Amino acid sequence: QVQLAESGGGLVQTGGSLRLSCAASGRTFSSYVMGWFRQAPGKEREFVAGISRGGGSTAFTDSVKGRFTISRDNAKNTVYLQMNSLKPEDTAVYYCAARLGTALVRIDYNYWGQGTQVTVSS
Repeated sequence: QVQLAESGGGLVQTGGSLRLSCAASGRTFSSYVMGWFRQAPGKEREFVAGISRGGGSTAFTDSVKGRFTISRDNAKNTVYLQMNSLKPEDTAVYYCAARLGTALVRIDYNYWGQGTQVTVSS
């Protein structure tokens, strides 16, 4: 089992940047595919980005491609989401998630953090 804790959210103006961090407990962080999801008010939670266990493969939802990057440091048990050129439509609660297995997919994540609020003002 793994516990996840997000940090780095906040209020930023349109065009600004934020970096979210997700710290994981446990000694098997490198066994998990990691993902970031978000949920805006009144909307379904959606996949934002994912990264393979070794960090060599990444995936993004179309709306953030070219603006967001995902990375991980397995020595620090941490995954990051660098968000640039932020838009008001990026406003949401952002969740970190971990998935057992090897496939970099957008569903079936087993463990979730509590979330961190990101608000982009226009």
